[in-house]
Amino acid sequence: MRSRFLVTYDVADPKRLRQVFKVMKGFGTWLQLSVFSCDLTEMTLVAMKAELTKVMHHTEDAVLIVDVGPSDGRAMTSFECLGRATRPPDKEPRIV
Repeated sequence: MRSRFLVTYDVADPKRLRQVFKVMKGFGTWLQLSVFSCDLTEMTLVAMKAELTKVMHHTEDAVLIVDVGPSDGRAMTSFECLGRATRPPDKEPRIV
């Protein structure tokens, strides 16, 4: 079962900031600046944390991970945006 996570980060160094952004692009949908929405299983959550741990500096940087709930449940409607809309990740697969 997948859960939706809101992940936001504050990284002090520009080089590490780019590295964290790159890691997060592999796990979720970029919503704005340092904010991602991620639909993850327990295993992919562990993998994401491991990848972030490799690139961040633990006394200078911070990553906040908020479990919003099951992707099929309340998480589908839990984001509200004022102003320019952000899109939560599509549940359906995309055909390109």
